[in-house]
Amino acid sequence: MTSDLGFTCSCCDARHPELPMNYTAEAPAVWDPAFADADDCLLSSDQCVIRARFYFVKGLVEIPVIGSDERFSWGVWVSLSRENFSRAADLWDTPGREFEEPYFGRLSTDLLAYSPTTLNLKTNLHTRPLGERPFVELEPTDHPLAVEQRTGITRDRVREIAAAVLHPTRDGRR
Repeated sequence: MTSDLGFTCSCCDARHPELPMNYTAEAPAVWDPAFADADDCLLSSDQCVIRARFYFVKGLVEIPVIGSDERFSWGVWVSLSRENFSRAADLWDTPGREFEEPYFGRLSTDLLAYSPTTLNLKTNLHTRPLGERPFVELEPTDHPLAVEQRTGITRDRVREIAAAVLHPTRDGRR
């Protein structure tokens, strides 16, 4: 989870024992718990289907931490076309799946540490070897998340993200 020995939160001044280096979303932003019992819906730790019309795969947006060998990561959901989702699902347990071409998708997780919203950012989802979550490559835009993925973040920025995740404001953003 971390190689840091904790941090003092800028929001609450409390000392937290660990500096988290990853966060994950349990479901795509459009998931509603009422879908859980529907026959045409599925939510697993890796894949999601809503009303047999919307398809998602969970992947990682990885961000290098400047001055270290560490990576900070966001576990996010990416929407895929039905065809790409079917192809990814067919190959899910197949050795060599990492040689598949990336799948175009859109980010379907609203990361509250960023403004403007991260919803619908264009992505390429790269499958990796069995047992590894796919890599989410953001389109190289000027969105702060895309910039951070390309240029990296400092350990101070990791602390800012921790404070934002631990203490969201009323509108959910910092």
